[in-house]
Amino acid sequence: MDRGTFIVVSAPSGAGKSSICRRLLQVHPEIRFSVSCTTRSPRPGEIDGQDYFFLSPEEFQKRIEQGDFAEWEENFGNLYGTSMRAMKESLADGSTILLDIEPRGARKIKQKFRGGVFVFILPPSQEELLKRLEGRGHESPEVIQARYAEAERELQEIFWYDYVIFNDDLETAVNQLISIYIAQKCKISNLKKKIKQFMQK
Repeated sequence: MDRGTFIVVSAPSGAGKSSICRRLLQVHPEIRFSVSCTTRSPRPGEIDGQDYFFLSPEEFQKRIEQGDFAEWEENFGNLYGTSMRAMKESLADGSTILLDIEPRGARKIKQKFRGGVFVFILPPSQEELLKRLEGRGHESPEVIQARYAEAERELQEIFWYDYVIFNDDLETAVNQLISIYIAQKCKISNLKKKIKQFMQK
């Protein structure tokens, strides 16, 4: 590709976004995953630098002041941010970068970077969403209700996204995201230099 591009994937908690993104990366390992920074504590099994970069609130604030984030937001009392450097490096060297971020952060990315594609993932129904949140087992009823209320707010953002995937079936949802990635690679706006070279006699 002439220049790099990016895929932003958003979803309410419990929609299956992480599972779908992991499968995309397994099938297409050439895609870079944007590892976000956060001030929340690691969960069991999470690895610093792989799942998140775990920062102290003081370090996170310092990076905000230095302009290190392409976007950052507070969510449930914790801060989350996307590296500006990682975004610029991937776009400069022709890579595709996958961002797993919520709608407020996604909107900031859309304002700052041209191109890219924005995908919103939904469960089959809102009833199923609440059922999945309740089935997690490691969160209190109060946290579950807060997440569900946040999900309802996030649903209002759907209509400025490019694509919506309903996660009725994991395999189908993964294949749909793969199809979006492949189509993005074929866009004329991402291949102008190659087309120009082809046209030269």
